[in-house]
Amino acid sequence: MEITYHWEGDYLIPDLKLSDTTEYQIGKYGRMRKRFLEENHRGIYSHMILSETLWKHLAEIDEECNEMMDRLVSQMAKKEGVTEQLKSNDWLCWLQKMNSIRSRAEEIVLHDLVYSL
Repeated sequence: MEITYHWEGDYLIPDLKLSDTTEYQIGKYGRMRKRFLEENHRGIYSHMILSETLWKHLAEIDEECNEMMDRLVSQMAKKEGVTEQLKSNDWLCWLQKMNSIRSRAEEIVLHDLVYSL
């Protein structure tokens, strides 16, 4: 493997290129996962950066979390009888129940996917 260099002022800087140049879309859960790894598992975080797997991992976690949120919210709403009929009859009650459901579903997602190894 041959390394090339270029001059930056008085310094020789190696010309390094990343092998994976894919642009990943990282959302809320991906950013939370990144912060968790960065603050609590520096070794894993550093290894993932150096092996160029961090951004792909964060995108996968984010996608999986969003899918799990959608699935849990719909299952909980169905189980608790939160329907469009309730929304049209008593929207405030529907809103309270949906906020509670989303909050509980997010706690499950955070525990199972974001803050676990």
